[in-house]
Amino acid sequence: MPHYHQLGKVPHKRHTTFRKPDGSHHYEQLFGTEGFDGMSSLLYHLHRPTQVKHIGESVSVAPEVAIEKNIKPYRFKGFRVPAKDDYLESRIPMLVNNDVHLSLAAPRHSMTDYFYKNADADELIFVHRGTGTLRTMLGNLKFSYGDYLIIPRGMIYQMEFDSEDNRLLILDSFSPIYTPKRYRNHFGQLLEHSPFCERDFRRPADLETHDETGDFLLKIKKENQLHPFTYATHPFDVVGWDGYNYPYAFSIHDFEPITGRVHQPPPVHQTFAARNYVVCSFCPRLYDYHPESIPAPYNHSNIDSDEVLYYVDGDFMSRNDIEAGQITLHPGGIPHGPHPGAMERSLGKVKTDELAVMVDTFKPLKVTRQALEIDGGGYHLSWLEH
Repeated sequence: MPHYHQLGKVPHKRHTTFRKPDGSHHYEQLFGTEGFDGMSSLLYHLHRPTQVKHIGESVSVAPEVAIEKNIKPYRFKGFRVPAKDDYLESRIPMLVNNDVHLSLAAPRHSMTDYFYKNADADELIFVHRGTGTLRTMLGNLKFSYGDYLIIPRGMIYQMEFDSEDNRLLILDSFSPIYTPKRYRNHFGQLLEHSPFCERDFRRPADLETHDETGDFLLKIKKENQLHPFTYATHPFDVVGWDGYNYPYAFSIHDFEPITGRVHQPPPVHQTFAARNYVVCSFCPRLYDYHPESIPAPYNHSNIDSDEVLYYVDGDFMSRNDIEAGQITLHPGGIPHGPHPGAMERSLGKVKTDELAVMVDTFKPLKVTRQALEIDGGGYHLSWLEH
């Protein structure tokens, strides 16, 4: 969902001298993706952003895959993921492939003694519980329940939480995250039939500019290794920037559901797209208004994709015995649909208050050891009629 944004002070022309009040120079940095072909921004630093004082020993953060090739449906009880003090240690991978890693996190404490950069992937963080501030080198974003935070790869940031009760769904995306192409014109503007518009997206504000030298720890994730770098200057020393590559926030509560006379297929809920997967938002909405419509979804075959549903709140009408924080995995290759009795219960209903995030991947997902530790058990038997 890129569009041009500027914050702070920038020179009149790119790649020209930009002097400080004392006559010395600011330092320009191109912050871009996909070589020189993707989204980019130009940043202006007080100090050179290259001053590394020390590189420590790296540690592996690679997912521990337990099931390499899976065709079994699962229901994972996400709130069983234990809370941990440290933000990075709290990120527990659940389902992974070469396009995206899905993780759960329950961090208690803010990041105060280090900064983080994901050099492998863009990040989508869905805030299920908690409030706070995403602090970045390009400015800050307040967040709360229901927010999607989109953080481009290479962004230096800290998560600042207002309390210890935080629950996050995190996607590491190995390709950039955009809004669906069918909702944009050839200029990139969101069209009238889109379920959201530009004014729903919150861009960075409150640019922090720290003119500090010393020892600043930056933990960089690259190729599933976490590398501790110590820099000589504060990472948030940007005085101004402009461009298209920056973090932003979008609330699931601002998604406007598309409804019809009969049941609408999942693509109407699509919110984001990346290479080989999509993200959808199931939100409170009116049901179909044909007099004989069936509000519950029809059975459908997952031949080309794995479907992951993260249940946020409300009564998800197509499922029996589903709770907030749970994740269901419906793997490609077999059909799935509403649980026994769900279709009948839905008849005559006029609305739903369900809230959920869906991730459909077009390549199979691998199941991690940590995911199996919170498996609810027996989910593949839940469609049997007793």
